[in-house]
Amino acid sequence: MHRSGFVNIVGNPNVGKSTLMNALVGERLSIITSKAQTTRHRIMGIVNGEDFQIVYSDTPGVLKPNYKLQEQMLEFSQGALVDADVLLYVTDVQDTPDKNAAFLDKVKKIAAGSQRAAASGQHGGVKVFVIINKIDLTTPETLDNLVSYWQKELPSAEIFAISAKERFGIEQLFAAIKAALPECPPFFDKDQLTDKPARFFVNEIIREKILLCYDKEIPYSTEVEVESYKDEPTSAQHPRGLIRIQAVIYVERDSQKGIIIGHQGAALKKVGMLARKDIEAFFDKPVFLELFVKVDKDWRSSTSRLKHYGYDLT
Repeated sequence: MHRSGFVNIVGNPNVGKSTLMNALVGERLSIITSKAQTTRHRIMGIVNGEDFQIVYSDTPGVLKPNYKLQEQMLEFSQGALVDADVLLYVTDVQDTPDKNAAFLDKVKKIAAGSQRAAASGQHGGVKVFVIINKIDLTTPETLDNLVSYWQKELPSAEIFAISAKERFGIEQLFAAIKAALPECPPFFDKDQLTDKPARFFVNEIIREKILLCYDKEIPYSTEVEVESYKDEPTSAQHPRGLIRIQAVIYVERDSQKGIIIGHQGAALKKVGMLARKDIEAFFDKPVFLELFVKVDKDWRSSTSRLKHYGYDLT
């Protein structure tokens, strides 16, 4: 018997969805910062075993969109509701449960439908798990109250209290996910880790460093694009090979370009140094990284530019 299925991770911004994804996959695929709206795409991570394949999907935090980019991000999250075998609705001990009531109502309908299907002996339906994250930041009494709250809100869902950062409760959650998968052959090759190309993860690592190094609106006004990616073979100088990367950081305003570069290029050099170290760790080989900064005016509100950067859903 072989089990396979799609496990989609949804929830409000900054509740730890990406940290959970990385903990479940065992690889650092999703970028993590303390800022909301870190994830912009659906990022897939694949975990394989002899008798199972779990295809995880991390999604952007649910929000009310203010521009076209956020509209696309919301569509990624809503799309995750309809193509899952197991849905992980992630909240945390500091989350405002009714922040996005309309989205939660959709989760409730999915959970209720799955319960009705199970009661009538039918196969299929989406299994819903409520994940209460960051329990290391609260008291047992508060946690008990949260569990009671979610039992009332989603009575047909299973509830798991975890700390993704501390990896508490991850093994139990993993076992429950595996047991909930349908009997099915694998969807991907058993040695495949993700559906994303190498360039995507270079983009994401650079964008993570921008989120960490700049404040206010600057990180949210930037997009990263790899213009050149060359994986060179081994040589006497580079026994493990060498990856040469040229990437462009796009901003919306000329004034933002100056902020990204910084005085005498110091800010951009810092981003490049931090990104290069993580890219080398991700690919396990030396990296030569060049960063450039260009202006792409109002790209977040341009349908054509969003398509160019890979946000088109069609």
